[in-house]
Amino acid sequence: MEKTQDINERRLADAWAELQLHSNEGYPLQADAYRLAFADPEFLLRRETRGIRLQLEMLKPDLAQRELGIENTVVVFGSARFRETGEAQELLALAEAGGNPREIARAQALVRNAPYYDHAREFGRIVARYSAKCPKEDQLFICTGGGPGIMEAANRGAHDEGALNVGLNIALPHEQSGNRFISPELSFKFHYFALRKMHFMMRAKALVAFPGGFGTLDELFEVITLVQCKKSKPVPIVLFGSDYWKRLINLDVLVEEGTISPQDLDLLTYVDDPQSAWDAIVKVYDLPPVG
Repeated sequence: MEKTQDINERRLADAWAELQLHSNEGYPLQADAYRLAFADPEFLLRRETRGIRLQLEMLKPDLAQRELGIENTVVVFGSARFRETGEAQELLALAEAGGNPREIARAQALVRNAPYYDHAREFGRIVARYSAKCPKEDQLFICTGGGPGIMEAANRGAHDEGALNVGLNIALPHEQSGNRFISPELSFKFHYFALRKMHFMMRAKALVAFPGGFGTLDELFEVITLVQCKKSKPVPIVLFGSDYWKRLINLDVLVEEGTISPQDLDLLTYVDDPQSAWDAIVKVYDLPPVG
């Protein structure tokens, strides 16, 4: 049995060594019928093997989280563009020195929105501090889209407390990588938005949406739709920054026009500080105090 295992391991190593050699030497990969199928990018990237790629993106993060006991998450969405207060103020000073009105306006918006970064970081700390005192099966872990801005802030808050935290990043045309505060063994990269969003919901016990752009809105409304249509278990959906969200989306119009039911508004909770966001989750689940 040991000899068979050695042979298998050697074959796997040889297959990946061949791919590494091509990468290191800059050789283009050519289709090769003799190459092992799982180690053949030309084959795996065919249109016909898309189902295999979807399955792999489903399995890899799921198995890794399961092995580390990540069963319950609090998902935090929000703008990738926001910066912490100190950095935002430095960017404003640079913009004012340059004198470009458009750059100044952009930097002023960064300063105006910087408190959201600080709030998301504190929220991450609150979740991590609570979970540190819970039995493993009751712990909650911060999960974000893995990028900069609000996502980084929430991961950073959990990291501040020494807690495991999850990042579900996405490959985009412009270069992007997981932020430095994600637990390395829980920093994942996706090609398919659909699989990434599925992973957000698989373990989510709550969603906290900070101000953001198209990506945040896409993720938020997918969750609202899944919960409204009972395709997903009900979870608290917390909108952080009531002024922002109520200016951006007038949900009362949907009720007035009959496109949603009045009770659908109860799916959402508006808050303006980290403790209130946590309290909204505690209230739904009637979480006991710990410590």
